[in-house]
Amino acid sequence: MGARLGGQVAGADDDLSEAHEINVTPFIDVMLVLLIIFMVAAPLATVDLGVELPASTATPPPRPDKPVFVTVKPDLALAVGEDIVPRDAMIGALDSATGGKKSDPVYLRADKSVPYGDLMDVMNLLRNAGYLKVALVGLDARK
Repeated sequence: MGARLGGQVAGADDDLSEAHEINVTPFIDVMLVLLIIFMVAAPLATVDLGVELPASTATPPPRPDKPVFVTVKPDLALAVGEDIVPRDAMIGALDSATGGKKSDPVYLRADKSVPYGDLMDVMNLLRNAGYLKVALVGLDARK
């Protein structure tokens, strides 16, 4: 039998007092688990692969009767049709080949050894001259 000092009856003050502190240990445990999950998953979400573009297997659209080709050769020389032209005279040669119709498509082909930046320079020349319909030519891989 338990006795209390002060004349109180046993069991009258057995209620636990409220704790006004938050236990953050489970919260920290959950955060650490999430941190580990994201540290493992983040490198898997990034793509760090070299780019080697394949040939297209799509059905090509119908070709016009006389398509106009702009070719970038391996030595970065430009050709309009079969004629090699200097870079600063390419737009004039292209205007004469298309008859001044800037709405006609221009077919751009390049050797696969041509750097991507040099190909983009030629595309920028065409765009700045007003030729907005530029089609890229590749090999047909549907065999």
